[in-house]
Amino acid sequence: MTTHLVWFRNDLRMTDNRALHAACEDPQARVMAVFIATPEQWKQHEMAPRQAAFIYQHLQTLQHSLAERRIPLHYHQCDDFVDSVNWLKAFCASEKVDALFYNKQYEINERLRDDALEKAVSSDVLCHAFDDSLLLPPGSVTTGEGSMYKVYTPFRRAFLDRLTESDSRSLPAPKARNTQNDVSLHRLTPFDFPQQSVGEDFPVGEEAARDRLRTFCRETVQDYLGQRDLPAEDGTSLLSPYLAIGVLSPRQCFNRLRTECPDVLERRDGGAFGWLNELIWREFYRHLLVAWPKLCKHQPFIEWTDNVSWRHAPQDLQAWKEGKTGYPIVDAAMRQLNDTGWMHNRLRMIVASFLVKDLLIDWREGERYFMSQLLDGDLAANNGGWQWAASTGTDAAPYFRIFNPTTQGERFDTAGRFIKTWVPELSHVPEKAIHQPHRWAEKQQCVLDYPAPVIDHSLARKETLAAFESAKRRNQPTG
Repeated sequence: MTTHLVWFRNDLRMTDNRALHAACEDPQARVMAVFIATPEQWKQHEMAPRQAAFIYQHLQTLQHSLAERRIPLHYHQCDDFVDSVNWLKAFCASEKVDALFYNKQYEINERLRDDALEKAVSSDVLCHAFDDSLLLPPGSVTTGEGSMYKVYTPFRRAFLDRLTESDSRSLPAPKARNTQNDVSLHRLTPFDFPQQSVGEDFPVGEEAARDRLRTFCRETVQDYLGQRDLPAEDGTSLLSPYLAIGVLSPRQCFNRLRTECPDVLERRDGGAFGWLNELIWREFYRHLLVAWPKLCKHQPFIEWTDNVSWRHAPQDLQAWKEGKTGYPIVDAAMRQLNDTGWMHNRLRMIVASFLVKDLLIDWREGERYFMSQLLDGDLAANNGGWQWAASTGTDAAPYFRIFNPTTQGERFDTAGRFIKTWVPELSHVPEKAIHQPHRWAEKQQCVLDYPAPVIDHSLARKETLAAFESAKRRNQPTG
């Protein structure tokens, strides 16, 4: 009997899983599954304890779903990717595996791991790798010269042209295998890795994720453009944690969007296309990782920005992390992140700009901290967002674009509803004064239990411009 092994990684779902679907196509094959936890590798990648807990919870539900289809899930924990290759090679030999099925990961360490595994088992096991976590595979959307786009808008144009020609159907979950043997459910040993409660905002399971997707596309997406930048409103999809670990696929998102909004591709000024645009940004950043692997190594895309003289300011960095900068919208956002593992997208841009452009602290400090906290931690999206805000990446904001944290708060949280939720010590401050509470306190001759601003924005802006201009001059040839 032929034995097929499915290697689950960041694709913890039954529905629309290309590797699982392909492994199950032969009705006579014996199908098994495996998940390998690598805590030491996760530590190197600064995985958030909440994301580790989210993975573990979904691994448990996946085990049950596979067992219902008579597919056993084998679980192993080892230190890192090198150890995982060695163990998987031995496992394939002991179980007489004929074919291994897995969905590709695009980060450099993961790609090196997969290359090593294919070489290690090449004489005995046929490996089948699938592009599953993207609507279109990396390298399939290129310029006329065959290179990867460096600017988002022409990438999107070419991407949409290609998408309409591609097969983006969602695949069904596999049926139960033709075997009389029931699968025993062994307790999955908790990861040897810190874990933190996820909370009720992100329920566990494929069904919960699909319900959220369906509700969003039916009830919310049409208002997306008007609501998405307002952190006090429930205007975003809240699907990113499920996409990050593969509980949902981007094809499921796209197909549900087209079902509920059939004119999504024609009405490009509508909310549905606005949300599709965010999915394409996700694709853009992942395609970039493959085209420029240096992005996986914390290197800037724009090389001269490595000449910027960043401030060594550990106290300011800590104040930023703790939400104690004295800028209410920044502090509310950081406290939301610390408490829930999630942050509204507009706020991610505001706090990133503040760290880099106000505090003049290296963007990599922020990138690392986000990964250590985010439930939806994803290297491509996180790196892309930070390099955009820091003006170091491809198609980034120009270095002279510097958000004013006060006016950003006034614009997107006018009445301070979001601020007062996360910074309760400002709950008694009037709406009109919430974005500059110290001015109000001074007029009222009262003392706030809230830190004074760590830096003056107008002065910081001048210093940042000077630092970037100096770095750019140093990159220019002399003589």
